[in-house]
Order: sequence, then C-alpha cells, then structure tokens
Amino acid sequence: MNNSTGRALWASRLGFILAAAGSAVGLGNIWKFPYIVGENGGGAFVLVYLFCIALVGLPIMMAEFMIGRHTRRDAVGAFIALEHRRSFWVLAGWTSITAAFIILSYYSVVAGWTLDYIYRALAGSFNDLPAVQIEGLFDGLIADGPRQILWHLLFITFCLGIVIGGVQRGIERWAKILMPVLLALLALLFVNGMLSKGAWEGLNFMFRPDFHKLTPGAVLEAMGHAFFTLSLGMAAMITYGSYLNRNEDLLGSSLRIVLLDTMIALMAGLAIFPIVFSVGMEPAAGPGLIFKTIPVVFSQITGGAFLAILFFLLLAFAALTSAISLLEAQVSYLIDERGWGRKRATTFLAGLAFVVGLPTALSFNSLSEWELIGDLNFFDSADLLTSNYLLPISGLLTAIYVGWFWSGTEEKQELIAGGAGWVYPLWHFLIRYVSPVAVSIVLFFKVRESGLFAWLTSLF
Repeated sequence: MNNSTGRALWASRLGFILAAAGSAVGLGNIWKFPYIVGENGGGAFVLVYLFCIALVGLPIMMAEFMIGRHTRRDAVGAFIALEHRRSFWVLAGWTSITAAFIILSYYSVVAGWTLDYIYRALAGSFNDLPAVQIEGLFDGLIADGPRQILWHLLFITFCLGIVIGGVQRGIERWAKILMPVLLALLALLFVNGMLSKGAWEGLNFMFRPDFHKLTPGAVLEAMGHAFFTLSLGMAAMITYGSYLNRNEDLLGSSLRIVLLDTMIALMAGLAIFPIVFSVGMEPAAGPGLIFKTIPVVFSQITGGAFLAILFFLLLAFAALTSAISLLEAQVSYLIDERGWGRKRATTFLAGLAFVVGLPTALSFNSLSEWELIGDLNFFDSADLLTSNYLLPISGLLTAIYVGWFWSGTEEKQELIAGGAGWVYPLWHFLIRYVSPVAVSIVLFFKVRESGLFAWLTSLF
C-alpha cells in the first residue's frame, strides 16, 4: 500500500509494531541488558531503568514517529521539510544517519560472533570441555580476523536480502517471521530458567531492589541504556514513522513497542540469571557474560547443548531485526534525497558497511595496536563515538526541536489523528523539560568520562 505521495506504507499495524519492536529489540536487550544489570546490582537498577524508559524513552520515540509521519521523509529530509529549508536542525538528522551507518558497520561484526557460536553449538563445541577452554573459544574467535570477516559478510548479506525487498515485501514480511520466532525461542529459555534451581535467586536479583548497590554511575547507565535500547537517535524510528498511516494511534503503538522491548529485556535476564545462579557462578561477569560465561553454564546443565543452540539463534535473530532498521534508515535517505533506486541504494550501503566494518573485525588481531580515539582500538572507538556522542546529541536536538521549536498545532494534530490528543499536555511537558534535561545529563557525564571534557578544558 502506498499513500498519495507514492511512499510505501506498512500494510498493517501489526507489521509496523513488529518491525519497530524488532528495531528496538537487539543485542542491547539480550546481550547488554543482562550484563549491565549484573554489574549494577540487580533490582534497583532495573527499577531506575523502567522509570527512564517511561519518562525519557517513550516521549522521544513518539516524537520521532511524529516527525517521520508528518513529513513522509527520511531523517535528514524530515528536518528540511519541517523548517522548509536547510537549517541548524538538519544536524539532528545527519547525526542520526551517521550513527546508524557506524553502528551497522560494527554491529554486524558482533552479530557475526553469534553466527559463529550457532555453528559451534551445532557442532557440539561446548560439550565435554573444561570451563577454561570454553571461555578461550571467544578469545580465539576475536583473534581470528578472516573468520570474523566471513561471518560479518554473511550477516550483512542477510540484511541486504531483507531490505532490498522494500517496506512490505522485505522488512514487514520478515518482521512477521523473525519476531514470533524470537519470542518463541525466548519463551523456551525463560521457562527453562524458571524451572531451574536458581529461579528464586534470579527473581530476587532482578526484582528485589537494593538501593545501597545503586551508584550515580548506575543511574546514568540505566538512563543511557533506556535511550539506546529503543533505537532512538539513530534515524530508524523517524524512517519507520514515515511509513505510517495518518490515522495510526501513535501513543498506543509506541506503548506496545516499549512494553514488548522491555518485556523481552526482562525475560532475557530471567532466562540467563537463574541458570547462572544454579551452577554457582556470578552474574556480574560483564560483557563476557554471553560469550564466555553462558557457554560454560550450558556445558554444565542437562540439555545444555540444545539450549545453547536456541540461545545463540535468539541472539542472531535479535541482531538481525535491529540491523535491518539501521540499513533501512540509510537507504531511505538515498532514495528520498538522492533519487536512488532501492536496489542500488541497498547494495551500495550494505557493501560500504561491510568495508567500514573490516577494521572492527581486525581490531583484536591484525589492527590491535591501531589506536583511533585515545588508546582505544577501532571497535571501541566506533562504539564510543556513537553511544557517547552521536546518539545523545541526536536525541537531545530532536527533543529540543520538538519541545520548543516545532509548531504545537502540528504536534497536537499528529496525536489527535490517532485518537490520542488527550495525552498531548503530559507528552509535551516530558519532551520539553524532562527528556532534554535527562539526555543532557547523560551526554555531559559521558563526555567527561571519555576524557574529552578534560582535553577541552586543558585548552583554556
């Protein structure tokens, strides 16, 4: 289905919700959320995270959908259309498009790790090996540049194959396949966790707040992750919003997406922590929780070989649903602003993301001594640039523009069109005051922690 301008639209509300939820549900939910919960003490961190989702993430998500639907343009073109010219605010669009490209280039490499672990799980590599050797498998993987490049290429090819099909026949069709399978896999792992002997300990850890363990850094981590996990500031939600019907209920759809994303993150934690506790291991394993600790856990429990296959399939599907939204956001820019055809734009951008991702695949081996930002390798530099700067800057600019400079009449009409005009006063207060302040705080401390703040102050 197309609108009067010829722009493709989602065929159904379900398709849109599954695609947008798929964008939000990624490695951040299945990989990052459990380990940062483990690092930051459990229940109190989860509670703060939920508040941040509601007060910061949801209002900005609605704002991005509103911008996309109102303008029917990509993230850059949307701000040009809103201002009727190129202005300072176009920076929000460019920042988000740039973030989407950089994230896809290294995200694909990380997603490739999940493909490698699916292969290892199918081959029985986690069976009958001592823990130290299982943990060493990951070190061997990241030390093997050619192997990472192969998986990186395969994953990018999957993304290319889906996005080149377009909005309905590509992204929406596959969202209706991938998301139900993802939920089914997660449900199986969740039930397994709840039936394990560590279930009660896992539930206590996740949902019993201990505010003595909550540090200021943990609060900032929760706020930053709430922003990142919803795919905000990376052009995806503006682009997906541009394919929405005019009468779509933005509040209802946004709530469903946020609830689905949050539910999956919590279920992932409850699938992982109980089995970690059941074998007497610690939840605060950091980034290595998924690729080092979890394979060891699966090697020690009944049915672990089968569960390992399910788990890494889950990771791969979650990565794929997010990656296709990142690629689509860039493809939409070339189609809208440069007049490219979809096949040409998708092939070019997928190929470019593969090439730019090569240094990431070599960051822990051939290029391990190549320092890009400070003493960080290419992979860590790309992650720092996007997570600490580009995403918060894009989100902050969007919140300020929508809250202070966009016509209140146009904003309200976007909500009224779907029957949610009653929420406008509350939403407008949050997007005008709460969200910009919260994102500014995160941005300030991220800059200070990265050393950029000290470098800037040393110049004066």
